[in-house]
Amino acid sequence: MPSLDFETERQEFREYYNENLSLLEGAKNSFITLVGSLIRSSSEVALSKIEGRVKDRDECVKKFSRKYRTTLETERKEYQIIDHITDLIGLRVVCLYEDDIEKIKELLCEHFEVIDITDKIALIENTENSFGYKGLHLDLKLNEQRRSLPEYSQFVDLGCEVQIRTIIQDSWSVLDHKIKYKKSIPNNLKRRINSLAALFEVADREFREIRIATEESIKAEDITQEQISQESDQGEAEGDVPKFTVSPLNAFSFLKIANHFFNDFEFEPRKVDGFTEEIVSLKPDITRGKFNFYMRENISKVKRYKDYFEKEFPGNVLNPYTVIRHCLYLGEKDIFSTMLTNQATETFEAWLLENG
Repeated sequence: MPSLDFETERQEFREYYNENLSLLEGAKNSFITLVGSLIRSSSEVALSKIEGRVKDRDECVKKFSRKYRTTLETERKEYQIIDHITDLIGLRVVCLYEDDIEKIKELLCEHFEVIDITDKIALIENTENSFGYKGLHLDLKLNEQRRSLPEYSQFVDLGCEVQIRTIIQDSWSVLDHKIKYKKSIPNNLKRRINSLAALFEVADREFREIRIATEESIKAEDITQEQISQESDQGEAEGDVPKFTVSPLNAFSFLKIANHFFNDFEFEPRKVDGFTEEIVSLKPDITRGKFNFYMRENISKVKRYKDYFEKEFPGNVLNPYTVIRHCLYLGEKDIFSTMLTNQATETFEAWLLENG
């Protein structure tokens, strides 16, 4: 029963906590699985990590005393400590980009009952000359649909606080907690702390802008294969001086062309980046039209070699990257000779000698 006796209420909360710790841990794990599953099912969101914890018992009591006890007792309002600890079960969702936060919020609001929302991002951004921890906090409970499912029957009365942050915000939060004195300190130290926080904000914004610019660059290379072929033909007709001089080969155009020739293979961005850099380092003036020409003219022959090689040497596979290496080698052996190992070159040349 609620009362104004702090010692009684503290003891009752401790007993509740001790008796239900196993249940709270189970709810935490279940919520982590559910939230993670919902977010990962959305292809629009890049998730870095999701983790959770059950708040320490004595930390709960300290938080209640710090935030609520004085007001409640001054106003003579009876209380139970458990009613004021909304983050007894806490989850932290860390995403990559600022605009992912709103997407995650909308997703969770759709699948949970929302008790409260605290937007610390807006609180900070609407305060002049102030920087600090940013993030979005949602107090959630299972919605009616999930409360009816047997796997959640034990947790129908339990809620959780979900903190949504970007990697940058999460990093700043960790570092911010390590700064021991931030309020009653000399102004020059305050300015340095604020400057550091501002740098984190700039980094967050720049990561998002770089992602957007990358997506736009990929769209810019989303031209038809017919146009790329025209560039290939034009380059050959004019003595290898492409008409489209503003179209050098880059990771985006490489991916466009490679996907045309290997439409069932998933090219990883990291590998595409390094592989394109290797090609350009050997032929700095290579255009996307010229690269397409090497592929178009040589891939048929290299695929015949691939069939021979994999049959002759069981267990060895020529993946798309290796096929591309052979196409480039055939295109200009003097320039692209280092794209094949000595053994690979000898085997390929021996096959070419026999097969024209």
